[in-house]
Amino acid sequence: MSLVKFIGGAAIALAAIQLVPYGRDHKNPPVTGEPKWDSPRTHELFNRACKDCHSNETVWPKYSSVAPVSWLTQLDVTLGRKGFNVSEWGRKGENEGDKAAEEVREGKMPMFIYLPMHPEAKLNPQEKDELVKGLVSTFGEKKKGEKKDGDKDKD
Repeated sequence: MSLVKFIGGAAIALAAIQLVPYGRDHKNPPVTGEPKWDSPRTHELFNRACKDCHSNETVWPKYSSVAPVSWLTQLDVTLGRKGFNVSEWGRKGENEGDKAAEEVREGKMPMFIYLPMHPEAKLNPQEKDELVKGLVSTFGEKKKGEKKDGDKDKD
């Protein structure tokens, strides 16, 4: 297969996937509640590093409207909001921040794939430490292997 045919086929495929509607509805749901932050600094660091995926105040960059990037962006935001959403604080179900500090401490959050396009979210070691301490102070902390009240035994 020639390079020209390959590039032509790739261009056609890229154009065709733009017809898939998933990932382009960038309407943010309303903010219905917010946690009582331990300090303005924790809130500031959270907004810098976490808000796009863990709140209803997502800033949708232009690239998030182009498939297949739009699909990944929408999936990440949907999953992030489902597990932990500070804009729906008090919602019933799993919406607790007790794992947030651990995720930041272990380098799982913000996700590595997010950082190249959002360099402001990359925290230096001091900022990371401040955010971890602030998250623990705001939400508490559930350590690995620890059960919370109401967790069912998995015997």
